[in-house]
Amino acid sequence: MSRAGSDGTAALERAGAETVKRAVELDVASRFQESLVCYQEGIDLLLQVVKATTDEAKKQRYRQKISEYMTRAEDIKKHIEKEKQDGKYHKQIRIEENATGFGYEKLFHEYLTEIVSEVWVEDPYIRQVHQGSGRSQQITGLEEIKQSLSNYGVTLNIDFSSSIHDREIRFNNGWMIKIGRGLDYFKKPQGRFSIGYYDFDLRPCHETTVDVFHVKHTKKM
Repeated sequence: MSRAGSDGTAALERAGAETVKRAVELDVASRFQESLVCYQEGIDLLLQVVKATTDEAKKQRYRQKISEYMTRAEDIKKHIEKEKQDGKYHKQIRIEENATGFGYEKLFHEYLTEIVSEVWVEDPYIRQVHQGSGRSQQITGLEEIKQSLSNYGVTLNIDFSSSIHDREIRFNNGWMIKIGRGLDYFKKPQGRFSIGYYDFDLRPCHETTVDVFHVKHTKKM
């Protein structure tokens, strides 16, 4: 094996070891959903090591480890599925003050599976300028969004209520997400040319808590 190839395999080994170590730590902390993701990523990295190395002893050692991690990952999958079926699943994410890396795509992507066809968003305070201030401006803005979405085959239905107090997002695949500050948890960017103006993953956040639940039937209340 060439020096470059050896260095590449060593890097894969380090990345794989660090990832499965993190998986075990999350597993012990009962953060099963996050642990499962790390196990899956770690297993993939270690499989690449097995494929790349010519050391038969190392191949056998990693195959044994991979088998153990796969067994644990399957057990976690079953545990998560049972919690979902029993309506007991709960995951909490704490976003610290000024934290970055919490764009909408990152926060929601694992719950927006291919079977999602309906989403309900309830927020009692869509009043700020960037949310649509004033009733007439709010309606105009929402109607513009509605028309724009229709061009992509998405139907937006808008209802107003004088009694909504909670902030929550529900998907019709059973996932329900509650964010302490609603969707408005980003800080205002310093200007149009500041990092984070367009990329929400780079925009600092306000401190808030995200609670994720799974229920058998999520429907419009």
